[in-house]
Amino acid sequence: MKRYPRDMTGYGGTVPAAQWPNGAKIAVQIVLNYEEGGENNILHDDAASEAFLSEITGAAPWPGQRHWNMESIYEYGSRAGFWRVHNLLKDTPITVYGVATALMRAPQQLKAMKDAGWEIASHGLKWIEHKDMEPQEERAHIREAIRLHTEVVGEAPRGWYTGRCSMNTVDLAAEEGDFAYIADSYADDLPYWVRAGGKNQLIVPYTMDCNDMRFAIQAGYTNGDQFESYLKDSFDMLYAEGVEGEPKMLSIGLHCRLIGRPGRAMALKRALDHFAKHDGVWFATREQIADHWASLHPPAEGAAPSEMDRETFVAEFGGMFEHSPWIAEGAFDLELGATHDNAAGIHNALSRVFRSASEEQRLGVLTAHPDLAGKLAAAGRLTKESTLEQKGAGLDLLTDEERETFQKLNAEYVERHGFPFIIAVKDNTKSSILEAFHRRINNDRDTEFSEACRQVERIAELRLIEKFAS
Repeated sequence: MKRYPRDMTGYGGTVPAAQWPNGAKIAVQIVLNYEEGGENNILHDDAASEAFLSEITGAAPWPGQRHWNMESIYEYGSRAGFWRVHNLLKDTPITVYGVATALMRAPQQLKAMKDAGWEIASHGLKWIEHKDMEPQEERAHIREAIRLHTEVVGEAPRGWYTGRCSMNTVDLAAEEGDFAYIADSYADDLPYWVRAGGKNQLIVPYTMDCNDMRFAIQAGYTNGDQFESYLKDSFDMLYAEGVEGEPKMLSIGLHCRLIGRPGRAMALKRALDHFAKHDGVWFATREQIADHWASLHPPAEGAAPSEMDRETFVAEFGGMFEHSPWIAEGAFDLELGATHDNAAGIHNALSRVFRSASEEQRLGVLTAHPDLAGKLAAAGRLTKESTLEQKGAGLDLLTDEERETFQKLNAEYVERHGFPFIIAVKDNTKSSILEAFHRRINNDRDTEFSEACRQVERIAELRLIEKFAS
C-alpha cells in the first residue's frame, strides 16, 4: 500500500465557515516568542553559542565558547525589548511561545505576561535545533518542557510550538501533551485536524512571513516600513475575504530582541493602529481560536479513504463505476494520501485506473451500464445508484409512448456502437437526454466510445460528490 504522508490540498475550494465570535471578519493572532535565556549557550550545557535570529550577519556557532555579542543581543530582548512590546500589547489578547528554561530565568517578565492575561504556550525546553535528535531524546525534552513549564508558570501549557523541529515533533508532542493545539505548521490560514500521535490533533498554523524574524535574515525586512506595509497588506487581504464571507486568521510572529528595538516597535504600533480602525476584528489567543474551532468544527469520525484497508476501500468505492470493483482495487494500490480524502481526490484515483485500462476493460465498464429506462429499470433490477439517478431525471415516470421511444433508441444505439447509451442523467432532464440521444446516435464508434467514457467518469464524480456530502 503506497501512501503519501503530506496533505497538498487541505480545504481546497471548500473553506469551512470560521464563524468567529460576534461575526468577526478576521481573527488577529499575535505571538510573542520568549526565547531569551533558553538559546544555545555553553552555560546551558550546549555545545556552542547561538547563531540564529540576531543582528549579527553571518553568525556561526562558536563551539565550546560563549559569544559575548550574541548573548548581549538576546539580553536586550529580555531587558528592554520585552517591556516595550508589553507596553504596546498589555491590553491585547496574545499568545506567548515560552521556552521553558527562558521562562525559568524570567520571573518578572512571566508575572507581567500573567497579569496581562496572555496565554503562555510551550516553546519547548530550549531554543535549539531538533532535526538531528533521536526520537527518544526529543521525547524526553518535550516531557521535561511540560514539567518545567507547569512548575514555573503554575499550569500546564495547552499549546505547543517547537519551531526548530524534526519530522517527529508533531507526533511526539501529540503523544506527550494534552494540547488543545500544536502550531508547528505554516500550511494554512485556518486551523485544521491531523492524525498525530495516534489521535486527532488540532493544528493552529503559525507564520514565517508576517514575522519579525525577517529582520534577521538576508531575504528579509531592512526597515520598519516594510514590516508595517506587509502586515497591513496581509490584514487588508484577509479582511476583504472575511467581508466576502470567508473569514480567516492573521497570524503575526514577534520576538522580544527583534521587534523590541525602537524603530521596529514603532512599525508594529502603526500596524496595530491600522487594524483598530476596522470593525469586526477579533484579537484572540491561540487557545481561544483552538477552543472555538474544536467546538464548531470537531474532527471527522471514521477512517479517511487513504487510511482504509483494501476491503473497506473497495466496499465504499467499488460501485462508483458501474459493476466494476476492479477500478477501486486498482485505485487502492496507487499513491494515495490525505489530499485524496475527498470526492475530487478519489475520483481522480478511480479515473486514473479507468483511463489506463485496456479498451476491452473499459468496454466492459460501458456494457455494465444499464439501458436508460430499459428492461432492467422496468423490472426494478438497477443498482441503487442507477435507480436514484434515473428517478431524478424523471425516467421512472415515462408514458408508454416515451418508454417505447427510449427502448427503440437504446436498441439502435447498441446495435450501432456495441455498448449502451450512457449519459450523466443528473446533469440533464428527460428532454435533454432525448436530444443527446438523437444527436449522438449517428456518431462514429470511436467518437462515441470516447464520449461514453467521459460520461462514465462524470457519473462516478457525481456519485462521489453525493457520497462525501452525506
